[in-house]
Amino acid sequence: MLSVRNMQFRYPNSPFKLNVPRFDLEVGQHTAIVGPSGCGKTTFLSLLAGIIPLTAPSNGEVRFRNVALPTASPNKMRSFRNDSIGFVFQDFRLIEYLSLKDNILLPVTLSLNTRDDDWERRADELIRKVGLEEISDRPVSSMSRGEQQRVAVCRALLRRPTLVLADEPTANLDAGNATDVRDLLFEQANEIEATVVAVTHAHESLSCFTRVLPFGEINIGGDESPA
Repeated sequence: MLSVRNMQFRYPNSPFKLNVPRFDLEVGQHTAIVGPSGCGKTTFLSLLAGIIPLTAPSNGEVRFRNVALPTASPNKMRSFRNDSIGFVFQDFRLIEYLSLKDNILLPVTLSLNTRDDDWERRADELIRKVGLEEISDRPVSSMSRGEQQRVAVCRALLRRPTLVLADEPTANLDAGNATDVRDLLFEQANEIEATVVAVTHAHESLSCFTRVLPFGEINIGGDESPA
């Protein structure tokens, strides 16, 4: 289970306030979070992943599979995130001068300092499933935003994470590629009973989720959002 208790956060010099008294997801549940742009959905995902630390004056507890996440400790949270969380960023956060495949392999290159044949095969499998095998050696700087989006999703799935947090994972894709990426995301998640939390405006994909939550039902303290 993923659970949040008494999460409170605000940005300095901003009227935005996030207040999540309770948020629970079962293991293997796929949840879509919907709401207008700028209401704080991306901030919430970043807090779940520890990308934004829950340090004073912010507070709260995030637990995953009965383990309290070290959200107030950036170093410990980074280690947990590398091992257990796959994050699809809205702005991709790829390294432009690296190839498509090298970007996908970054989680193991950085955390394990190795790229053995098993990881190479795993990357090749994901690349093939999103139809990018013919350009796997090209730098991502030469790719379209839709292609970069698929690379970002593959990178998030590389280590078979048990928690996938995805911020608009199909936003830059045409209908066909959006379906391929969505199918890949759920296929990989179902293989290991991964929990998926996705922020999305793609209403055509909502039927694929086991649960759809308006963000206003999660955040009961929202004023104006920063972004």
